Amino acid sequence: MEDFSQWFHNILEEAEIMDSRYPIKGMSVWLPKGFKIRKHILRELERLMDKDHDEVLFPLLISETELAKEGIHVKGFEEEVYWVTHGGNKEFNEKLAIRPTSETAIYPMFALWVRSHIDLPIKVYQTVNTMRYETKHTRPLIRVREITTFTESHTIHETYDEAIEQVKEGIAIYKQLFDSLAIPYLIHDRPSWDKFPGADYTFAFDTLMKDGKTLQIGTVHNLGDTFAKTFDITYEAADGNHKYPYQTCYGLSDRVIASLIAIHGDEKGLVLPPSIASTQVTIIPIIFKDGGEEVLSKANEIKDILEESGFRVNVDNRNIRPGKKYYAWELNGIPLRIDLGPRDLENNKMVIIRRDTFTKEECSLSEDIVSILNSYLSKINLNLKEKAWNFIKTRMIEIDDLDKIEKIVLDGNIGLIKWCGEDDCGKEIEEKTNLDILGKRHETNGVCINCKKEAKYLISIAKTY
Repeated sequence: MEDFSQWFHNILEEAEIMDSRYPIKGMSVWLPKGFKIRKHILRELERLMDKDHDEVLFPLLISETELAKEGIHVKGFEEEVYWVTHGGNKEFNEKLAIRPTSETAIYPMFALWVRSHIDLPIKVYQTVNTMRYETKHTRPLIRVREITTFTESHTIHETYDEAIEQVKEGIAIYKQLFDSLAIPYLIHDRPSWDKFPGADYTFAFDTLMKDGKTLQIGTVHNLGDTFAKTFDITYEAADGNHKYPYQTCYGLSDRVIASLIAIHGDEKGLVLPPSIASTQVTIIPIIFKDGGEEVLSKANEIKDILEESGFRVNVDNRNIRPGKKYYAWELNGIPLRIDLGPRDLENNKMVIIRRDTFTKEECSLSEDIVSILNSYLSKINLNLKEKAWNFIKTRMIEIDDLDKIEKIVLDGNIGLIKWCGEDDCGKEIEEKTNLDILGKRHETNGVCINCKKEAKYLISIAKTY
């Protein structure tokens, strides 16, 4: 894509996803069409989370005292925190932070809730707004000051092994979500200097945008017992001793929606996976002077049949030219279009057009329309997934020459290189290439691309947002 940044800005505006003209930098307004996409994504996420987690809602404000308790954690966010200093004209004795993330809001309550081993495990999640004073160039959904769709999960366990297993479960949940959205992803064990502040280790999901930059779309963290010790969370074990539990947390944000739009969209507009499209099928009656009532009646009949089977359908009977309706269908990424005119009725057929391929097929009106359209939607989802995964796979290139990394990556690729595992060496690679190490992919052997010592890991390096 020649100018991805401009295309992304245009599609958010023209498809009426967001209005970025809100008079505070880094904040945008969700418009109805965009908010419906957001709603369907959250429903899918909630379906996955509710199997093993309970949804909660914690306050927006965090006292400075609580925020400051975990020194490493707050240091990771200190330059991004928004502070509330007044209530009306009265100045507070203590500043209140608008949550940048909720560990320091939730864990004081965990300390009250956890008493015995029978209280564990606890697994909760919430979807909230978070505020971070982003100092870099802001971009709707990708780099913002108000994250409007932040789903964070927090769990607490008796043993470290249980926390390890919970990290695996969090990863599995996110894989299911991204698979349902046909979003390709790479899972990286983040280097120590880029892990979540206060965590033992961090796994991150990264995807590749069409401008060749990677976007972090989800993270899963093993917190060990660091926060339990900080917030004095203890439980009475079966043997009567008091112990610190172990915790995990994981989160997703607006970036999931950004990646969905960017990865599947094309020059004509949105291309949406059927599962989250607010309208899955649009029926366009081609009405002339003669036969118009019969066409419209049949269109509404098809709509009723499909809605009864759970489809999200509309009949576009606006008094405008069909070409304008087609343009709107393409722009808004509706997966399927049905054209129905007087001649089609005479021949007992309708025409079905796929948004992902623009292929047209005729279908008899006497056939099982529900089964036929379900088959089409499945094929669309599979095609989007295969196309997206092929894109990222073809952009992953193994590199064994440090001097070639920057050029290859800046051409829109993800570099795969061998690394000794030493932090100083890793940071040196980033400095020499002006790129970011995404993290470990798996263990390997051979020679480190930088220091020439024995390599331990194959890692990814890329240009990131």
